[in-house]
Amino acid sequence: MNTKSNLEAVTENELPIQNNIKSLWEKLMKAKVGVLPLPLYIVLAAIILTASVYNTLPADMIGGFAVIMILGILLGDLGQRIPILKEIGGPAILALLVPSILVFLNVINTSSMEAVTTLMKTSNFLYFYISCLVVGSILGMNRKMLIQGFTRMFVPLIVGTVLAVVAGMLVGLLFGYDLQHTFFYIVVPIIGGGIGEGILPLSIAYSSILGGSAESFVSQMIPAAVIGNIFAVVSAGLMMRLGEKKKHLSGNGKLVKSEDGNEVHEEKEKVIDFSLMGAGLLIACTFFIVGTLGQKFIGVPGPVIMILFATLIKCLKVMPHKMEDGAHNLYKFISTSLTWPLMVGLGMLYIPLEDVVKIVTPAYVIVCASVVFVMILSGYFVGKLMKMYPVDAAIVTGCHSGLGGTGDVAILSASKRMALMPFAQVATRIGGVSTVILASLLLKLLS
Repeated sequence: MNTKSNLEAVTENELPIQNNIKSLWEKLMKAKVGVLPLPLYIVLAAIILTASVYNTLPADMIGGFAVIMILGILLGDLGQRIPILKEIGGPAILALLVPSILVFLNVINTSSMEAVTTLMKTSNFLYFYISCLVVGSILGMNRKMLIQGFTRMFVPLIVGTVLAVVAGMLVGLLFGYDLQHTFFYIVVPIIGGGIGEGILPLSIAYSSILGGSAESFVSQMIPAAVIGNIFAVVSAGLMMRLGEKKKHLSGNGKLVKSEDGNEVHEEKEKVIDFSLMGAGLLIACTFFIVGTLGQKFIGVPGPVIMILFATLIKCLKVMPHKMEDGAHNLYKFISTSLTWPLMVGLGMLYIPLEDVVKIVTPAYVIVCASVVFVMILSGYFVGKLMKMYPVDAAIVTGCHSGLGGTGDVAILSASKRMALMPFAQVATRIGGVSTVILASLLLKLLS
């Protein structure tokens, strides 16, 4: 009898402990990092870290996705939680800058860098992402609003560019910079369309005109482009905040105000057909290939041709509606799941803090900021006059001061307006190409 009582007492004493453990586990499972329960995130992160330390991390897409996903989920989640920062595009800022800082400090080991480099450069993940977003968002748009958006956006873009150039040169002059140096080495790199499409062609042009190595010009121009991109991301976050407070100023991804109240995006079926998403993937890849073919024969940048081709297909109504649904659903999946991870990869490989640190002074930063802020403010006020949503017009115009496709992703994700990607790409590509050509011609005339 005593033995039985003792066993019952032991069991009763163990129950509170078991309940506490169960309760603690349930709380841990409810705590999330992004969409992942905290314990699962820790396990996955530990596995990926161990593999990278022991050089068993695959140096391919699998390893690359593992690294950028595990960091992107964490940094995106932190950016949405930190006070103040979350109001100005915190996830985008952290996802870009933290990996760049880690690379600068040599914290990320060689195994992880090789995997991410393979994914981002060899596999060209950035262009895959942009293709899916551009094609999916265009095919999912209201046809009338798509045409109006493209025709109207050039006015704020041109006005914003001219005013931004003037403002940057005047502020540079105020701080003692030579006008020519300010224009060619600070203003032009910011609005040149990024590193690959802007700074690299500019460096070759500068080298052929002025002499010297192209690499020396790259190192002089990259800091302005990087700093300009950071200000553009922060400004986009502030614009998003303004749109949330004053809803009549924001289209939440719509560029043009419609008189009949139609949305830019047509309503799609709620049930997602994954086979249609596969078709959408094929369509997006093929449209990108159309762009590369067109570039070979007519010389216009491939992404611009891709956008024009997708717009033409949409306007002519030749794409079956189900195929449009597939492309649009793919766009929603990609933009929802892969934005922050993509930005981690961009931060690791395309935001070289070492170059920035060498050349930056407070005056230099202010000149860069003036270019970006005037560009965005011009887009805001001109867009308002053009019967566009001023917040969205400002964000699209601001993409001209970002790091090309990299900047478009960062700016639009910071403002939660990935639907504006087609317009942003046009602003970046056409604005960037025009800037490179005009700057090269002008430098030749002045030399």
